[in-house]
Amino acid sequence: MSGMLVGRTAVVTGGARGIGRGIAQRLVADGARVAIWDLAFANPGRDDGDAIRVEVDVSDLPSVEAATSKTLDIFGHIDILVNNAGINGPVVETCDYPPEDWKRVLAVNLDGVFHCCRTAVPSMKARGYGRLINISSIAGKEGGPNISAYAAAKAGVIGFTKSLARELAGTGVLANCLAPAITETDLFKEMTPEHIAAAKAKIPMGRFLTIHEIAAMVAWMASDELTFTTGFTFDVTGGRATY
Repeated sequence: MSGMLVGRTAVVTGGARGIGRGIAQRLVADGARVAIWDLAFANPGRDDGDAIRVEVDVSDLPSVEAATSKTLDIFGHIDILVNNAGINGPVVETCDYPPEDWKRVLAVNLDGVFHCCRTAVPSMKARGYGRLINISSIAGKEGGPNISAYAAAKAGVIGFTKSLARELAGTGVLANCLAPAITETDLFKEMTPEHIAAAKAKIPMGRFLTIHEIAAMVAWMASDELTFTTGFTFDVTGGRATY
């Protein structure tokens, strides 16, 4: 344990598996008390270390408000919010994209970030401290064929974060994004082999991003080491994005 986050409390949405689980584990290892928020927990007996579990649907504002109240009852305050929950949606051309899937992808990936920030920010402002970390994607910077809903939502996350950061500048609450390249997780099950191969081919380092690398960046963004950057989109794309 580095102790970098001792005394801090954190919420990680979509923390039951994949990238979110890796982030939660890293924050716990760095000393934070962590609440894992997820829609469902498939492994009730699994050891999450010192993290607590809270069931929540981030696409539903009342559900998020209830989860926030429960977390505040346990922790007393929330210092760090990592908005990681997301779904990929179908890989299909826009003209054939099912409207119900479009709405669901935006509801989870964009509305969910809004709901969680809207609910957590007031108590952060009141205490004069907070770290908001919204997980976007390289698709939010560049777009991507056949994933228009996902790309639109992730671009929205970047724009939302820039706006929120400007609102909060001077309050002690920082809001930043992280834009990863493709990472090997359970979301691969929703993608075609062709889509995966094409995404990997765009990465100059020639490999997939690892969950460990994302978690390490998030841990730094969540720490007191980050003091004078807000509204920025940090990059973990192996050289794909240099802007």
